[in-house]
Amino acid sequence: MKNPTLLILLIFICLNGYSQIVQPTKEQVEWADCEIGAIIHFDINVYDPSYQWRKQWDDNPKLEIFNPTQLNTDQWVKSVKDMGGEYAVLVVKHCTGFCLWPTEAHDYGIKSSPWKNGEGDILADFIKSCKKYKVRPGVYYSAAANGYYKVDNPGLVNSGDEQEQKAYNKMVEQQLTELYTNYGKFFEIWFDGGCLPPEKGGPDIVTLLHKHQPQAVVFQGPEGTNSLIRWVGNERGVAPYPCWSTTHTTTSSGGDVEIDRLHGSPDGPLWCPGEADFPIRHGGWQGGWFYHEDNTKHLMSLETLLDKYYTTAGRNTNMLIGVVVDQRGLVPEVDVKRMKEFGDEIKKRFDNPIKSTSGSKKELLIKFKKDTELNHVVLQEDIAKGERVRAFKILGEKDGKWLPLFKGTCIGHKYIHQFETMKLSAIKVIIEESLGTPVIRNYSVYNIQ
Repeated sequence: MKNPTLLILLIFICLNGYSQIVQPTKEQVEWADCEIGAIIHFDINVYDPSYQWRKQWDDNPKLEIFNPTQLNTDQWVKSVKDMGGEYAVLVVKHCTGFCLWPTEAHDYGIKSSPWKNGEGDILADFIKSCKKYKVRPGVYYSAAANGYYKVDNPGLVNSGDEQEQKAYNKMVEQQLTELYTNYGKFFEIWFDGGCLPPEKGGPDIVTLLHKHQPQAVVFQGPEGTNSLIRWVGNERGVAPYPCWSTTHTTTSSGGDVEIDRLHGSPDGPLWCPGEADFPIRHGGWQGGWFYHEDNTKHLMSLETLLDKYYTTAGRNTNMLIGVVVDQRGLVPEVDVKRMKEFGDEIKKRFDNPIKSTSGSKKELLIKFKKDTELNHVVLQEDIAKGERVRAFKILGEKDGKWLPLFKGTCIGHKYIHQFETMKLSAIKVIIEESLGTPVIRNYSVYNIQ
């Protein structure tokens, strides 16, 4: 080779494995840094809880029952911010087919309801509130199910009629165009149950996303979308460990059936990290995703929510908490209180580490001037450079001896290890295996009471 500089560069690349390291988009990095988000459910069935869309195709709830006289999106979004949420996804069209924005595609939505005499726009109000509280706005639209159009998963009309399917697809494309062009940039776009591709009879959603919302992070979106994220296999707020951000395929599920072992793969060619969604009222009517008075007893305790943080954000996934809105148009007060308790406790636990360091080397050491009580280690890679760590261990020095505390594989955006409180003179992380040079963005230790 005539160019020795190029030869050296190629050797360096080969030795460090850079050609094999999959990297996220900058939007996926920003999304991971948010860690905590909310998904807000509000629909006409909150006023008619007996309605079952799969069994009542010709008996949709009457529009006149939808009239949330105290609706306040500021209250919704402030509760999300107090929870520590950095983004919020509003469910604007769920399985009933009822729409929370004044769609021009049909009349089954807020524009035909008594609320504000049909002149309101809940989505627009929500986005204003997000700007006010500096919460990134997202939108959920289920293309896979629609009671008003008699459509069931994965997005096919029940009749099987070809012309009826084409009409439904055209309506979906019209509504998504309204959402993607009239409300500004969305941070996250949610597809519950995934998207039926055109080659299987579904609408052309990829084109709309690329044209109108190219910077959005897309949950369970169609393959080929710019910044995909995936489901972790359950709605319990428990990500598997390890849970790699890279994978060989996306997931496409409505959450009705739990799928085991959705770990991703360290060798996967696609950066598609996990998002762990679960309702704060876990159980009862509609699984706790929508408000029902009987679901109040299912409101998660503070201790349970904290445990979910460790099994989501602490396992390289984002934590997406389902928030309900009641008939008044408000998040119930007991839920607001619990959300704030959770946000306050996360800050109390993790805002002030005893000591922190970072670095691009195989061993990172934290030493103390005197024996110090510890019970938590937080590790973070610089994921903008990819997930490089494949195996690591944590050791603590006690009475001059190094004791094994943990052996792990995936770190990714964040891994939290909790252990019994110990007095240690030093604690270190050893990267035993990595693809290229490991880049540890944050290594912090804590004594959390």
